[in-house]
Amino acid sequence: MDSLAPALEPVRAITPSEAAHTLLASFLGWALDAFDFFILIFVMPAVASEFHRPISHIAFTITATLALRPVGALIFGWVADRYGRRIPLMVDVIFYSIVEVLSGLAPTYGWFLFMRALYGIGMGGEWGVGASLAMEAVAPRWRGFFSGLLQEGYAVGYLLAAAAFFFVFPHYGWRAMFFLGGAPALLTIYIRTKVPESEAWQRTRPDRAHISAAIRANWKLFLYLCALMTMMNFVSHGTQDMYPTFLEKTRGFDTRTVATIALIYNVGALLGGLTFGYLSDRWGRRRTMATAVICAGFVIPLWIYPSTLAVLTAGAFLMQFMVQGAWGVIPAHLTELSPPEVRGLFSGLAYQIGVLMASGAAVSQALLAERFGYAATLASVAAIVMVLAAVVILLGRERMGRDLHSTEA
Repeated sequence: MDSLAPALEPVRAITPSEAAHTLLASFLGWALDAFDFFILIFVMPAVASEFHRPISHIAFTITATLALRPVGALIFGWVADRYGRRIPLMVDVIFYSIVEVLSGLAPTYGWFLFMRALYGIGMGGEWGVGASLAMEAVAPRWRGFFSGLLQEGYAVGYLLAAAAFFFVFPHYGWRAMFFLGGAPALLTIYIRTKVPESEAWQRTRPDRAHISAAIRANWKLFLYLCALMTMMNFVSHGTQDMYPTFLEKTRGFDTRTVATIALIYNVGALLGGLTFGYLSDRWGRRRTMATAVICAGFVIPLWIYPSTLAVLTAGAFLMQFMVQGAWGVIPAHLTELSPPEVRGLFSGLAYQIGVLMASGAAVSQALLAERFGYAATLASVAAIVMVLAAVVILLGRERMGRDLHSTEA
């Protein structure tokens, strides 16, 4: 069995410029990953029409993507903890970019489903590696703020997908949207030239024995993180995935109106992540997250039931401000709680197991909506998951401001 590998060269402290490049690369990796995912959210009716399938079948491809994300987190997270963060991140970005283009070329529903499942592996691998790399690079006193910035790459990806839906889809159709998803492959050039290896990883350099020991010693913590991320993913996917379809099918809005509302509520998501991320450095991680999800529960009536477009749009803005405000704390919170030997694996795999447990949200909502309507379905699901998420958040622990360069758990 391996012994702890010594550093091959003296560990050099990361410079402020390198830290900025690291944060930007991780942010762009997550934003472009989210862009590739959210493309399908906007074009589900068009894809369903071309493949002659009900919307619930296309929603199932979202479930397939979410369900395969833990596989990517396991593979890329383990490799990142064992051999370093940079190379696995570059390989992952290239992989999901290629699969996204192939999704646009799918000739049948079966091939499309298969490509979306493969894409889930790529999407699952990106977050844990990128979040660990970024959070290990920033100063502890600003970790919450930059956590919010990093996580809201997700909202930026949604904004980019909404913009593509607004400008590209009406002229070129849904396949062209997926062809745009090949662009993230160019990010690997930036990572290769500007981003250094993690200083924290170089100090730890765990071998297989240390990784296995850390997993065994912290399995209870890992189960809690999985429960936390399950509820957080229900909060996120329960308020996002079927909302554009609700706006189109129930409220009767056209393509451009739906895209405009999505752009506005994702600006809210971005601002919420930054705001609550910043507050978490002062209030604490759990208190900030619980406050955000409880406030989201109170926003539900404005989010679903207003009679005017302006009020409905304001409700959508506030909902995602709160939901993604809670999510903005997640990169810092999970990174601080995870043992140093398995930081990439623990944070990424717990996140993606949560995704797996919540992967049926879209298809379940689609099926329930066929019977009860989109308004009642989305409102009921949101109310339930907000309450449960607040309880799980408050039952946990936190390690705000932890030194991530320390080799001690």
